[in-house]
Amino acid sequence: MTSTPWTLTTVDQALRASWAADTCSPDDVARAPWHPGNPAWGHCDITALVVHDLFGGDLVLGDVHHRGDSAGYHYWNRLPSGLELDLTREQFRDGQTVTAPRTVKRPPGPLPRRAAEYGLLRARLAARLGPLPAAGAMTTP
Repeated sequence: MTSTPWTLTTVDQALRASWAADTCSPDDVARAPWHPGNPAWGHCDITALVVHDLFGGDLVLGDVHHRGDSAGYHYWNRLPSGLELDLTREQFRDGQTVTAPRTVKRPPGPLPRRAAEYGLLRARLAARLGPLPAAGAMTTP
């Protein structure tokens, strides 16, 4: 694995500046519209993929529950060091809970149903950080 020239803080700030309504998950928009007061809303899947592109490690997934009902899924990262990094956890502001993580295999490239949003988020991030590695290029030995 090659090292990246970015710090987690730099990537976090660039991602936060890149999230918008047009990169929010349509599934989450159906529950509540995206707004700048909660910029992480609906961005966990594509954010976790981009972080994986940059730093490698594992993708982890938990089930989201709200008031006893299933409310979707939440993705985040486990870096090669073992550190769990969840840059979108703050989106849950209405009492949602997330189950314990399970490691999931990364799909090749972006999530098929979110390819456009993933591409847009990567383009915005590259405009802020410079060239990014190819999708899925970082792997854990």
